[in-house]
Amino acid sequence: MLKKLSQLHEMARSHSRRRLVLAAAHDAHALGAVVNAQRNNLIEGILIGDEVIIREIAGQQGFDLSAFTLVNHPDNAEAAAVAVKMVRNREADVLMKGNLGTAILLKAVLNKEYGLRTGEQISHLALFEVEKYHKLVGLTDAAMNIAPELMEKVSIIKNAVGYFRKLGIEKPKVALLSAVETVNPAMKSSMDAAAISKMADRGQIQNCIIDGPLAFDNAISKKSADLKGIISPVAGDADILVPDDIDAANALYKALIYFAGAKCAAVILGAAAPIVLTSRADTDETKLNSIALAAAVSDK
Repeated sequence: MLKKLSQLHEMARSHSRRRLVLAAAHDAHALGAVVNAQRNNLIEGILIGDEVIIREIAGQQGFDLSAFTLVNHPDNAEAAAVAVKMVRNREADVLMKGNLGTAILLKAVLNKEYGLRTGEQISHLALFEVEKYHKLVGLTDAAMNIAPELMEKVSIIKNAVGYFRKLGIEKPKVALLSAVETVNPAMKSSMDAAAISKMADRGQIQNCIIDGPLAFDNAISKKSADLKGIISPVAGDADILVPDDIDAANALYKALIYFAGAKCAAVILGAAAPIVLTSRADTDETKLNSIALAAAVSDK
């Protein structure tokens, strides 16, 4: 059982270090995160971008780049393409966004000729360490998919389940969230949850235990579930929370951080390799944890 995000750091160090390629590395925030990660023995860094600016930032910030591979590509779109190709050619294991728009990076990721398509939905997985919860809990999707339809939700769930299994959780418990724990034809979230739960019962979604609809309190509190007479192996013990849309997921994501003081790590899934998209608003700890989350798994 994963209880602390620090365990991800230990996992990343337990195997040969993953090679992380930072696309458009001429960004002080992203570059600082990668330098910190390499200093903590989590990754081996490859920097793709404007070499002049990268070295200027390094000089200003006191970063030692002697252990990094540095490739000069000042154009952001070109840097993204080169970084994606390195991952596709197995010259790198993790892709990270630097000083370029998410759309530019994803365009390269989804390129039909050299991209990292797998056939699954591109989705966001956040992992939280919450003081009052007994283990790490995942949340998907708070950043990528706006209003996923039923089969898109299935793909998002498969992404999260697959990654949890790589982290050592053999059969993660998935809670499909709604405002209620009963099926209501007027509430799309409850109808989708019921359909997906039945799909799991029929073996259409494997390697996990799925239940829903579950209200948030029932998903994370056994006491709440018991008071409502809910009998479920997921209730009170969820590993992965799946809200109905990005509004609900993003609000929950930020509430956990700002109200509950949760520690966080996040990664983009659905491509052939994990992708790290940190925000300038993220703390240094969150950035480091996110890189650790991407580096903790090893396919070798």
